[in-house]
Amino acid sequence: MASQSFDMIVIGAGPGGYVAAIRGAQLGLKVAIVEREHMGGICLNWGCIPTKAMLRSSEVFHLMHRAKEFGLSATGIGYDLDAVVKRSRGVAKQLNSGVGHLLKKHKVTTIMGEASVPAKGRVSVKTDKGTEDLSAKHIVLATGARARELPGLEADGDLVWTYKHALVPPHMPKKLLVIGSGAIGIEFASFYNTLGAETTVVEVMDRILPVEDAEISAFAKKAFTKQGMKIMEKAMVKQLDRAKGRVTAHIETGGKVEKHDFDTVISAVGIVGNTEGLGLEALGVKVDRTHVVVDEYCRTGVDGLYAIGDIAGAPWLAHKASHEGVMVAELIAGGHPHPVRPDSIAGCTYCHPQIASVGLTEAQAKEAGHKIKVGRFPFIGNGKAIALGEAEGMVKTVFDAGTGELLGAHMIGAEVTELIQGYVVGRQLETTEEDLMNTVFPHPTLSEMMHEAVLDAYGRAIHI
Repeated sequence: MASQSFDMIVIGAGPGGYVAAIRGAQLGLKVAIVEREHMGGICLNWGCIPTKAMLRSSEVFHLMHRAKEFGLSATGIGYDLDAVVKRSRGVAKQLNSGVGHLLKKHKVTTIMGEASVPAKGRVSVKTDKGTEDLSAKHIVLATGARARELPGLEADGDLVWTYKHALVPPHMPKKLLVIGSGAIGIEFASFYNTLGAETTVVEVMDRILPVEDAEISAFAKKAFTKQGMKIMEKAMVKQLDRAKGRVTAHIETGGKVEKHDFDTVISAVGIVGNTEGLGLEALGVKVDRTHVVVDEYCRTGVDGLYAIGDIAGAPWLAHKASHEGVMVAELIAGGHPHPVRPDSIAGCTYCHPQIASVGLTEAQAKEAGHKIKVGRFPFIGNGKAIALGEAEGMVKTVFDAGTGELLGAHMIGAEVTELIQGYVVGRQLETTEEDLMNTVFPHPTLSEMMHEAVLDAYGRAIHI
């Protein structure tokens, strides 16, 4: 087939890639995007979106059991797992088709196939109809990542699952082991535990949710344990023995190995970048532990070649990928965008209770040499939280004692994933404690706790 020429070619149509393509088109560039599987990538089809749909089902199920607290009655409460999954897949499908529509609207050329970069400025795509050769001065790698699998703990789709299997489960687990307590592991543990699975979470680090503030991790552990989860920290799954309908896990804790039986295992031990088959080594692209090494503008060091999103390293978040996509498109179009600041990107975990954070933890702030002021405010002190029946949670702030800079904010409780953006905006605008103290927060709202947590750092909290 004849070679097609573009200003910019994007490889991968996940939340980084499709956003980069659209922004490039908006800026007048002739853009092509190559995708081998699903528009919207893992996030939209097998990650962020379908998991939230499933977690919403489990949240409603949980609330139904609390009907009496709200003066309501509900009998015969149950669930249909197939229907829960069907709704989740429907939500993903709706958004998948929406991405295709947006690309078409912005006149982005879409090519379905497997891409490689045989030389600088060239892309080769294997499609159902043969090979297409494309050329562009600028190529953006947005190929994402996949689940990491450890030797001996590989998924089989029956007894041992990855996140994909957990989203379309062949059965409802009765006794579930979740390996890894990052966002993915904890969200699935929360979903299945709420629906009645006897759930155990194993974490190799000294606490669950190890990237979060230690105080938040401790609060979460207490909440999950109260819900019936078994949490094993400083523990490692050494081996899985598989039999019909049963998995025996060899779990090492404190130097001793114990055997525990489960009917289902979910492995959530991190991700690896999709760098294979692209031809990166021949181009001279540096790859470190499956992730492409880039500078603050996502440039790989090879002229005209960029990498964004999960393939470009932590934090592995869809919103980080999207923002990098916009930044790179603007850079290619001749603009002067600000680089993405990883320490001002919020992380959210949609378990029950929800967890959200941005910036430095208390320990990180101290390690960085800051003299700090720390504020805390509990959900039990907030009228809206009590009215919602969601009095379990807290908001924590960390400030530089000298400058008043908001170094970090950490939350656990109902809807904190929707609240955290207030602090993200604060960090982006470089607001001080005085700015935040002088901001009027509406009453009654959960957001008032954000104000009180700032006031508390300076000994001025009103409602505790």
